[in-house]
Amino acid sequence: MASESHHPVPAPSRRTVVASLGAAGLAVALTACGSDDDASGSPTEQGAAGTGGTAADPGAGGGTALAKTADIPEGGGKVFSDEKVVVSQPKAGDYKAFSTICTHRKCPMTDLKGDVLSCSCHGSQFSVTDGSVKKGPATEPLAAKQISVDGDSIKLA
Repeated sequence: MASESHHPVPAPSRRTVVASLGAAGLAVALTACGSDDDASGSPTEQGAAGTGGTAADPGAGGGTALAKTADIPEGGGKVFSDEKVVVSQPKAGDYKAFSTICTHRKCPMTDLKGDVLSCSCHGSQFSVTDGSVKKGPATEPLAAKQISVDGDSIKLA
């Protein structure tokens, strides 16, 4: 005869169930976002043209038109909130793009003064000219984004 244990197994609390479902939902949402980023950022055919395209790559995009080159100040940048990207011009004719999602706690950032993008959640600050951390708590630089420049048009790849 097998001995049966009659110790009741406690049911998880409502808080545990809700927290687990919330974490699972967040993981799914982040995975979906990551998949989109990987799909749009993975084409290697953009290569070096991602930061300074030339007339040799007409129609290289199909990407989202962001701005005219004249809209991006030299030594500074411009935030494009809908696309979650900041485009900068570190020196004349050199254009770069970075994610505006803080690397500390993933807050969206829109506060750009000069060449410094600040996070209103916890105070991290980043250089828009190279993506580096200027002030923590963030420790990782901003993720680079691929752009193409065709004439005076800047497109997100």
